[in-house]
Amino acid sequence: MRILIVEDELHLAEALTQILKKHHYSVDAVHDGRSGLDYALSGIYDLLLLDIMMPEMDGISVLREIRKEGMSTPVILLTAKGEIPDMVTGLDHGADDYIAKPFSSEILLARIRAALRRTGEVLPEDALKFGDIELNTANLKLSVREREIKINLKESELLELLILRKQSITSKEQIIEKLWGFDSEVEHNNVEVYISFLRKKLTFLNSTVRISTIRGVGYVLEVTT
Repeated sequence: MRILIVEDELHLAEALTQILKKHHYSVDAVHDGRSGLDYALSGIYDLLLLDIMMPEMDGISVLREIRKEGMSTPVILLTAKGEIPDMVTGLDHGADDYIAKPFSSEILLARIRAALRRTGEVLPEDALKFGDIELNTANLKLSVREREIKINLKESELLELLILRKQSITSKEQIIEKLWGFDSEVEHNNVEVYISFLRKKLTFLNSTVRISTIRGVGYVLEVTT
């Protein structure tokens, strides 16, 4: 799961980034509304944490533009206690929720889980299943029946993406945008390396699941018989 933080208070943005990364979310953070809109319109994020009061472009305007483009990405507004009219305006323009500052990390994480649940997304702490494999993204473990192996965060994010897109072919470009960000300088061979790691671990677990390469297009999960 990839989350975009749009928050001009640098210390708060950094704190939020660390909290979310600790719970195995991928995170990007920007510090003004115009940059927030540019990043959000890339379409690679599963959820936005959006401050209302920001330089260059306020959060309500960012939200309005996102919804005008037809994007249904969940948005949680970060607001000051006295901004009740702005909260109402934000909800009227398509925000999914709001959190008044200051807030606890437990409340933040619960609101994020609730917003993702309403969109039908599989939450990071849930076990993802495909064929005979089970991926636990909370503790970074991949298992097949009684066998289990530890994987790293990028491997978990990649396998999660392939499972969630199990009906579709996923291109290298889509993988790079989702796992590293749309402005990343990561190259295609980075994707190939992680695909190779996952294939070896699936083989080690004697799984019937394979990551198939569709030449010139991308990757798809398949179950062999």
